[in-house]
Amino acid sequence: MLRSLFSGISGLRTHQTMLDVTGNNIANVNTTGFKASQTQFKDTLSQVLTNAGGAQGGVGGTNPAQVGLGVQLAGVTTNFQQGAAQVTNRSTDMMISGDGFFVVSKNGENFYTRSGAFDFDANGNLVTAEGALVQGWAAVDGAVDPNGPLAPLRLPTSVLNPASATTKVGFDGNLPSDAAVGTVLNRDVEVYDALGNARTITLSFTQSAGAAPADPNRWMLTTSDGGAAQPVAFNADGTLASPGTVTVDGVAVSLADVTGFAKLTSIETASKDGQRAGSLQSFTINADGTIIGAFSNGLKSPVGRIALGTFANPVGLEKAGGSLYTTTVNSGEAAIGTAGAGGRGSLVGGALEMSNVDLSQEFTNLIIAQRGFQANSRVITTSDELLQELVNLKR
Repeated sequence: MLRSLFSGISGLRTHQTMLDVTGNNIANVNTTGFKASQTQFKDTLSQVLTNAGGAQGGVGGTNPAQVGLGVQLAGVTTNFQQGAAQVTNRSTDMMISGDGFFVVSKNGENFYTRSGAFDFDANGNLVTAEGALVQGWAAVDGAVDPNGPLAPLRLPTSVLNPASATTKVGFDGNLPSDAAVGTVLNRDVEVYDALGNARTITLSFTQSAGAAPADPNRWMLTTSDGGAAQPVAFNADGTLASPGTVTVDGVAVSLADVTGFAKLTSIETASKDGQRAGSLQSFTINADGTIIGAFSNGLKSPVGRIALGTFANPVGLEKAGGSLYTTTVNSGEAAIGTAGAGGRGSLVGGALEMSNVDLSQEFTNLIIAQRGFQANSRVITTSDELLQELVNLKR
């Protein structure tokens, strides 16, 4: 039987595979995070008709004569080139700008995906469209430890920003040195106890310049807790002389940044700690994957952080369906970390990564596959005609 028949058959099979891969790419042109595949061919074994001969005895060397036995599939590789961004403005949609994969867990097994079309389930878990749990690190007391074990990211609406007691208050601004004697400036500060109950402490500054000749620029401070009045004196250059800190109802009040220049009244509360409890109202995602929750008490605090994984050989990953990948012996294990570190890309919230399928290239590949298939079928037809001529020799 003619060798060309089997060569033609191998060509039909490989070009059919090329057509299958191209068709799959085109079918997923709008699949979020999809990465196109490419076929690679290689020739198969060659039959040696004549071995190579070396030069000897005045005769030159001869080259080997070989006849190829067809083509076979060398591999199907995945193109991990970055896809274009599609802005969705959904707070749970995320896109990786750069290298890396989201880590998700399904039935206790970790998978990896470039598709960031996430949502929350009834339990507050961040999940994919198929219910796989997005992995990361939860915040503890507003701090995230990216070195801890991975766990499903949960953001229930019942999460609270706990209350904390006010321990220190800072003032800055200016007390006017030229204010009339007896001028009173009252400043109220709302503070909280450990349960988040609010109360108000009052500081009253009374101009007393002239009461002591050595202190021409001096105010007297009285507080709402009934403590003794304390002098607030300034140096000749307007800087504070004493005291730097006073205690009001258990709260340390710093006056270190207060000045005493003329014609300016601007003393105000600059900083304070403590807060009432607050419930989660909304959230945003930073470029490093940190989920920042906005609470009803007006504060923002980290509630979790999304994990990303990278691979030494991402092309070695195996597609598992649902835009998911699994590790193989040739991909290496995932290097888990945070976005923007260790070669991992940054995260973009409110956007998705589109498929990286190039339709113009895929339609060109369709033509190439079609013509290759036709050419190989013509080889089979021609071989068949030769065999027919051979059979017709005997009538």
